Amino acid sequence: MTVESLAAKHSLALAQRRNNVSLNRYSGRFAPSPTGPLHFGSLITAVASYCDAKAHHGQWIVRIEDTDIPRIYPNSEQHILQCLDAFEFESDVEIIYQKERLDIYDNVIQQLKQTNLVYACECTRKMLGSNHVYVGTCREKHLNFQDQAIRLKVSDALICFEDRLQGQHCSNLQRDLGDFVLKRRDGIINYQLAVVVDDYLQGITHVVRGADLLDNTERQIWLGQCLGYPQLNYMHLPLAMNDQGQKLSKQNLAQALDIQHAPQLLRQAILTLGQLPIDLDQPHKMLAQAVAQWDIQRIPKGTQIQGTFQ
Repeated sequence: MTVESLAAKHSLALAQRRNNVSLNRYSGRFAPSPTGPLHFGSLITAVASYCDAKAHHGQWIVRIEDTDIPRIYPNSEQHILQCLDAFEFESDVEIIYQKERLDIYDNVIQQLKQTNLVYACECTRKMLGSNHVYVGTCREKHLNFQDQAIRLKVSDALICFEDRLQGQHCSNLQRDLGDFVLKRRDGIINYQLAVVVDDYLQGITHVVRGADLLDNTERQIWLGQCLGYPQLNYMHLPLAMNDQGQKLSKQNLAQALDIQHAPQLLRQAILTLGQLPIDLDQPHKMLAQAVAQWDIQRIPKGTQIQGTFQ
């Protein structure tokens, strides 16, 4: 694909974004990654993002974040779609898959190259050792981009945002993290790049997700600033924990959602979010009742939910 055709595709996406924004002032999303089956923590995020969007008369979008192709778990995408169907969630626009949009992300990297905001990096994990902050080893080496990781330059400045649940959150990326990777040396697009680009192109205005992603937010705000994107509104939900004190996650082998018990699990998720009780019914009716009663002031405070979940 030529640079011209990439630019045309990006321009089309921008036009679609303008259309999305004109339709709804609030636009939220649920963006699972198919690295394993959806679990109860995933359901909490889906419910909260859906209810918050619909309570604001906004649109709710589903996006499959599958750029890390080697980590895609067999049948995970099918399980995600089955869960959406069983819990009767419906995306207001066609579901997109990030692995089908790699040329768009590469086009954005080309834009960043032209403004000298990225550079090639040959550092491996072994070379970096246990260092948590990248010290800019390759920043001035001016390496060829071929077969190298691509890092975004950060500045020595404090980035802050006001989270709707967690309050003010700040980070100095240069001191806390250092220049971070947008594309790995094996060609895999990093989550940070894909999520920022797609949130912009899809017209997302509000992000509702788990508190485990709280520390990613300053990186995403910085990248958005580099690209001239508007800053989003964030709400990071407290995490459901297992009996080992670990967050429910695919890595911690959280149980897959049992779609045979969708109404019961849906009611449990709504109650876990501190919302008023709802009637056990068909999922779409339960969701409608949850939307009508939605109150973020009732969501548990902090970054963890008391109790243990599977």
